[in-house]
Parts: sequence; structure tokens; C-alpha cells
Amino acid sequence: MPSESSSSPAARDTPAALKLALEQSHEVRDKVEECADDLETNNDSVKQRIADGATTLSAQESLNESEAVASKVQECVDDLHQVTETLTQGVEDLKKVERALARSRQALAETETSLAASKEDERRSRLLALHDAATGLPNLRLFDDRLSHAISLAERQQWMLAVMFLDLDDFKSINDTHGHAAGDIVLKEVARRMLEHARDEDTVCRKGGDEFLYLLVNPQGAENVERIATHIVANITVPIRIGALDLVVSPSIGIALFPEHATTGADLIARADAAMYRAKQQMRGYAFHEQADSTDKATPAIS
Repeated sequence: MPSESSSSPAARDTPAALKLALEQSHEVRDKVEECADDLETNNDSVKQRIADGATTLSAQESLNESEAVASKVQECVDDLHQVTETLTQGVEDLKKVERALARSRQALAETETSLAASKEDERRSRLLALHDAATGLPNLRLFDDRLSHAISLAERQQWMLAVMFLDLDDFKSINDTHGHAAGDIVLKEVARRMLEHARDEDTVCRKGGDEFLYLLVNPQGAENVERIATHIVANITVPIRIGALDLVVSPSIGIALFPEHATTGADLIARADAAMYRAKQQMRGYAFHEQADSTDKATPAIS
């Protein structure tokens, strides 16, 4: 069964049908004008004959003239009917096209909305896959990737890198005494304070639990690294207000330098970790990697 849109030539090609209707209307107009001219000529002829003294007109002659005009008028009527049908069909087809366009626009808008939502979901998924849910910091996976890129750049540019390994002293007692909700608030606040003065090129990461990593790109000397570590210790030990409580946490920080202490990401993190345990045992706040760190980690302090 043919579809509704293919039921007529006009429906198959609406612009062409309307153009044809316009041409036909012009032809009808010309015919109507011819009929008017013929009627005017006949009328003038009759008047002239009367003026010339004719008292009778040939019935056949008048009939012939009337039939001729009537035939032309009927043609005009038929043509007008056809034009009307064509225009009606064309207008209806245009309405159908407009309705179809409206549906298409609506479908396109819905598709764009769905696509935007999908992209946002994908962005959030990527964000969650590379960031810690509790603090919003980059996770270890993202940190490792950035550290790898930083090492490649430092090798080309002859830069220094510093990896800090930070652990919160006696953090377990906060969870045990005040609950995990309080512990989560402390972790978020520590993360915020570490980010407070971090540069765009640096990366602060939550490794897990109460452990954090901090990558410094081109700090331009161990003295600057030491200054930053001192500032982090002082900033984190400021009391954290939770309701009526003022909780104080202190960090222990181990530091390893590229290329002085290690040249791979894994070794930098491991040596910073060992230095952190030495800083914790000696209650020094922070410590740089030393050769003896490889044995220090055998008896770590309990955090």
C-alpha cells in the first residue's frame, strides 16, 4: 500500500506542486480575462446592431456566441477546481513537513540533552576513577601517571623533583575516640590545607587511609623543599574545629629527591616512605631520604 506522502504528485514534491498551481492560476486568470473580453465584444456587437436599426438578432448566432463563452467559463471553473485541489494538497503537505520538522527538532533536542548527560556521566566516571571519593584529591593511579610524566620532563630539562610521603600521627585514635565521621572531616581538612598553597604543576594525592603523597615539580633546590615541608607541618597542626571539639593532628613527612635519591617513580615513593618512618620515630616532623632508610622501615612506628 502506498504511503500517504506518495498519494499524489503534489505530495511527492510539494514545492513543485505549488509552483505548478501558481502557473495554472496564471493560465486561469488569462482565460477569465479572455472570457471578459469576449463578453464585452458580444455586448458591444449587440449594442451596435441595435443602434444600426436591427430589430431582431439571429437566435442561432446568439446561442453560438453564448455557448462559446460558457465553454470558456466552464474551462476556467475546471481549472480553478484543479488549482484549488493542488493548493489544498500542497498546503496540507507543507503542514505535514512542518510537523515532521518540529518532531525532528524535538528529537534532536532530546538527543543533544541525552548526549550531554552521557558526556557528563562519562566525565564523572573518569573523575571518580582517578580521584579519591572522600577528599577529592587525585588517587594513587593518577599520581603515578603524573609522576611518570614529571620524571620524563625533569630528565629533559635537568630539573629536580621532590616526592613527599605524609602520614598523620596517631590518626587511629581519632576514629576510635570520636568516630569515623570525625576522622573523615579531619582527612578532608588536611587535604584542603595541603592544597591551599600547592602550585598548579604540583600534585597532592591521597594514597589511602591517612597517607598522602605530594609531588613538587622543579622546586629549585632542597632548601625550598625543606621550607615547603616546614610550612605543611605547621599548617596541618593547627587545631581542627569539629563542633565543640578542637582536634590536633601532626604529620610525619618523608622526602626523596630526583635524581639525587632515585630515578624511578616507584623508588622515589619507597624511599620517601622509608624517610617518613624515620621522621615519625624521631618525631622530627620531616626527614630527607638517607642511605640508612632501607633498614629504618623494618621497625616502623604505629600510626
